[in-house]
Amino acid sequence: MSEPLNYSDEFLRGILSGVRGIAMVGASTKWTRPSYFAMKYLQEKGFRVIPVNPGAAGQEILGETCYATLAEVPGSIDMVDIFRASDAAGQTVDEALALKDSKNIRVIWMQLGVRDDAAAARAQAAGLSVVMNRCPKIEYGRLHSELSWGGFNSGIISSKRRRIRIG
Repeated sequence: MSEPLNYSDEFLRGILSGVRGIAMVGASTKWTRPSYFAMKYLQEKGFRVIPVNPGAAGQEILGETCYATLAEVPGSIDMVDIFRASDAAGQTVDEALALKDSKNIRVIWMQLGVRDDAAAARAQAAGLSVVMNRCPKIEYGRLHSELSWGGFNSGIISSKRRRIRIG
């Protein structure tokens, strides 16, 4: 059984405040898909999100051209956000590692439900920061105390009165 994943708020905040360009591998053209919603949210927060999906290559998703591979994305990429199944994450990480220097990739982020410990270890050994089984949209909202219709419990703001014991 895998060890639980624990990331400090400081670590996550540091990543999200330090990246601007995100390649979203597995982005969808369908507005009902979680990747579409996450992409739209991150764009609204000032991130440039470049979709990567071979099935949608050449199409436009939320104003950005979609590319078939990370190698085809023009310019630098700060973070690779993996919206693929766990068994496909390793291949994406290896592609990112091959492009690490030419694309300035600093972060590998695996979405909710996506975890590949071996791929994470390879990325960390190459000097990249790694987050697994988390959503940057959710973490950004939680860390910035954005309470929304999503109903996520941020753990930062509470309406409950603190109980103080005397004696």
